[in-house]
Amino acid sequence: IGSTSVPGLAAKDIIDIMAAVERLDDAPQCIAPLADLGYHYIPEFEVDLPERRYFRRGTVEVHTHHLHMGERTSEFWRRHLLFRDYLRSHPDAASEYAMLKRRLASRHVETDDYTLAKTDFITGIEQTARALKERR
Repeated sequence: IGSTSVPGLAAKDIIDIMAAVERLDDAPQCIAPLADLGYHYIPEFEVDLPERRYFRRGTVEVHTHHLHMGERTSEFWRRHLLFRDYLRSHPDAASEYAMLKRRLASRHVETDDYTLAKTDFITGIEQTARALKERR
């Protein structure tokens, strides 16, 4: 679902994956099998995103994969797919996002600052994509 899922979009060498569960209450059953595959469960991020369960693969310093687990019927799920699909079908928006990411990456060292600084752009694309989808 991340930048690597949009052909041609500038991206870090981290693969963001979104996995569905019927109910978030089912997520604890996934922790051990995912740990066997090298994923570490990071529950502290649930404070900010309670509708997501987050797993990271790789070392603390170098992550190779981020796994975002959510309910397929959730707003979290819909927003992420709307954003990804819009960028896939609107190369100008994807190019604008790439320029924003490069500009921010050159200024923000902290991942949290970088992520927060992209929020307005992402929210705008989500709103545009939702309005476009509703018109169809």
